[in-house]
Amino acid sequence: MPGQGGLLKRYLRLARPFTLLPPLLGIVSGAVCAFGSVHNPDPARRVTWAVVLTVAIGSLCASAMNAASNIVNQIADLEIDRRNKPGRPLVTGEISIRRAWQAAGALYALAILPTWIVVPYPYSRLSERFLAPAPLHAAFFIYCVGALATLAYSFPVLGRTKRHWLAANLTIAIPRGGLLKVAGWAFVASVAALEAWAIGGTFALFLLGAMSTKDFSDMDGDRAHGCITLPIRFGVRRAARIIAPFFVLPWLLIPLFAWMPGPHGTAALLTGNRALLTALGIGLAAWGAWAAHLLLRDPDELARSENHPAWTHMYLLMMAAQVGFALAYLF
Repeated sequence: MPGQGGLLKRYLRLARPFTLLPPLLGIVSGAVCAFGSVHNPDPARRVTWAVVLTVAIGSLCASAMNAASNIVNQIADLEIDRRNKPGRPLVTGEISIRRAWQAAGALYALAILPTWIVVPYPYSRLSERFLAPAPLHAAFFIYCVGALATLAYSFPVLGRTKRHWLAANLTIAIPRGGLLKVAGWAFVASVAALEAWAIGGTFALFLLGAMSTKDFSDMDGDRAHGCITLPIRFGVRRAARIIAPFFVLPWLLIPLFAWMPGPHGTAALLTGNRALLTALGIGLAAWGAWAAHLLLRDPDELARSENHPAWTHMYLLMMAAQVGFALAYLF
């Protein structure tokens, strides 16, 4: 019988904690952007305990959702992982499938149910939040869509979008890129603002291509189980050329949106600090160009290395962009 410490480590490996920070940062960043934007419904822009608690709940729920998604994906891909990632706890038998389902179910509940009380100003009391009009519970409905997407990605009964290179990337990019930012925004302001979707769309476009970096080292197992990922469909070298622009072009939209006139008389589509947003976009594009260079320098290395530098840069770029957006809307 394993000790509690050993058991905890096994569940942490199952949840893959390295992947939990980006969604947490995404929610916090989205909320900070809404707080600093012209769409903040609180004219005084007060940092109250209600605001802090709202963002804290939402960010932890996002991490729980990602952990649940990681677990169900490993359940669905057990046979693929026997070939691609033989050290994972489900493959080694350290955690049973039944226990994994129980953990995923608990995490989905923790991820979705608390978001019902996450509504923007002026609702502050718990009773007011429960009874707020349905449109103000946008975060709750976005989280529900996100949970459904994680299941649709993995299981045939819901489509198993992982089997098709484009459907798989869309299923990841839209919830984890676009909707994640909009959900964070929904904790502070209305999601009817085009600005929220412009920010989310930038992240979604980045992930649409960049997420494919994880597919190169998994080609043998994916091919054997009918998953036609981008490198399988187009070959390693051509796939690398396809995804390279996604490391650069989405970030150039940031300065474009910062200088583009916004709707309803706003000076710009992005209402954060224009100078910081411009610098952020150019800096991320330069960083992305370096990551793309690593991709294209030796595309075959992608298929031989599970943790290629481009994959690491993909996660770091996303997290740096989250922090950068937050700073641009705070100052």
